Amino acid sequence: MNTHVINKVLNSNAGLGALALRVPVGIILAAHGAQKLFGWFGGYGLDGTGQWMASIGLEPGYLMALLAGSAEFFGGLALLLGLLTRPAAAVSAFTMLVAIFSAHISNGFFMSNNGYEYALALLAATVALAIQGGGAFALDKGLNSILKDTSNEDAVLSTGRTA
Repeated sequence: MNTHVINKVLNSNAGLGALALRVPVGIILAAHGAQKLFGWFGGYGLDGTGQWMASIGLEPGYLMALLAGSAEFFGGLALLLGLLTRPAAAVSAFTMLVAIFSAHISNGFFMSNNGYEYALALLAATVALAIQGGGAFALDKGLNSILKDTSNEDAVLSTGRTA
């Protein structure tokens, strides 16, 4: 296991700014994903969302709905908790990029015309989180501590010296 890469993914010195960003963005993404996956909050569920996605050229529609809904729902929950923040934010950013170019760009900028304004704001927020990590009160910090301790114990066992 390459602990250096894992440390880079989990480590963040972003502080409270990342927390202030990831909590509302996580709630928004999870809610939109729940609409697509489960039909909650007035959504159409996988069947309805899949049919719509197929109608705009994202084929196979059901699979695309499953992927987009899962990225938003599970990515949103991960952001909310600060768990694997960077990967969750990167997947969410990619999902917003696809949404912008497949569903919103032809409607112009403003959200009132179903434009890409809102998806662009979510894209910017998720890119920022992918860059800076989860910050304060993220589960990533605790996970990183556990992995560092385990890594140090492994180093002691294999070399007989403290790391």
